[in-house]
Amino acid sequence: MASPTRASSARAPSLSAPQWIPLRTILVLLLLTGLLYPLAITALAWLLFRDEARGSVIVRDGLAIGSRLVGQEFRDPGRFWSRPSATGPIPYVAFDRAGPSGSSGSNLAPSSTALAGAVAARIAALRAADLALGLDDSAPIPVDLVTASASGLDPHLSVAGVRRQIARVAAARGIPIERLVALVEQHVERAWLGVLGEPVVNVLLLNLDLDSLPGQGR
Repeated sequence: MASPTRASSARAPSLSAPQWIPLRTILVLLLLTGLLYPLAITALAWLLFRDEARGSVIVRDGLAIGSRLVGQEFRDPGRFWSRPSATGPIPYVAFDRAGPSGSSGSNLAPSSTALAGAVAARIAALRAADLALGLDDSAPIPVDLVTASASGLDPHLSVAGVRRQIARVAAARGIPIERLVALVEQHVERAWLGVLGEPVVNVLLLNLDLDSLPGQGR
């Protein structure tokens, strides 16, 4: 029979108190940063910023119609058009792995012939919409109205880009230009603290308010 000394020496070595310290530290940090902290931040977001935490979804008549954070397609001459995506003529293009497709920036250089062709096509579409309503199409076109943002999802357009379309929207809807100018000014989002960023307009919100004008529902 083995002696007590030999039996004890055959057992697996146990961790001493100093060796348990790093393991306990890892477990505690994992619990705090991997579970408790995300849950606390999520709960605070839902309590203090409920709309933003849900994706800034816009709901009308119980139906989700979009988000304040994601651009949408508008090609009706009676609505303000959004900024395009590099992967299509619209700000949002659903991702399709088989395609493949999805919204994004183009990463094309200013010297790119592909970029020049895409911009030329967008300019032609804007001018064709003006000419179809008997309008002068020679007004300068702001660059953001015919180029994609970095993400291809930008819901905003420069104030100049929106103002460039006022005459077309007014003619298509039979609304006085002065009324649309006032509506656009109501939707101008100023630079944060008056310094950071440029004044912009959320095109989706502008079009929703446009449709809500008396006799203008579509």
